[in-house]
Amino acid sequence: MIEVGASRKECFFEDLHEHDQMTVTYQVGEGGHLDIDFWLTDPENNIIAKHIRQSTGTTAMTAEKDGRYEYCFSNQMSTVADKMVSFNVHGIIYVPEDADIIAPVEREIRSLAIGLTSVKDEQEYIVVRERRHRDTAESTCDRVKWWSVLQTLVLFAVVAWQVYYLKSFFEVKRVI
Repeated sequence: MIEVGASRKECFFEDLHEHDQMTVTYQVGEGGHLDIDFWLTDPENNIIAKHIRQSTGTTAMTAEKDGRYEYCFSNQMSTVADKMVSFNVHGIIYVPEDADIIAPVEREIRSLAIGLTSVKDEQEYIVVRERRHRDTAESTCDRVKWWSVLQTLVLFAVVAWQVYYLKSFFEVKRVI
């Protein structure tokens, strides 16, 4: 999890070889309107993927050439709010078919490792989502509480006024 300050951007990179696969998933956990700009560029600074003002996103790509692939999170649209962004980068390193023969057990171990990584990523996503929903629920509870207090005060004020008004009907008014 990283904090992207107001009017700032944070960039990261991965060195990939041709045919390597990379997936970037992200979610804004807190701050402002829970949106962020994201883009992914190849070694020649061509934009491969771009998301504008999204709260969550996933980008998968296969490297077409060797080099440094850069991905950035930008909060430059916000001048006040810092954003907390949780992100995961995972990928598959391409192994050519003519490489060393892989034993079936090793192939299964790699398959399990990939599955375990996806489960871990999903759990991290669920934790961020639960935190966000808990904050929303607590905020709603707080608003309901203060609305109830306001309604109670208005109710007592109306009751007091009605008692006073009805009492004035039964007062004897004498003209001297």
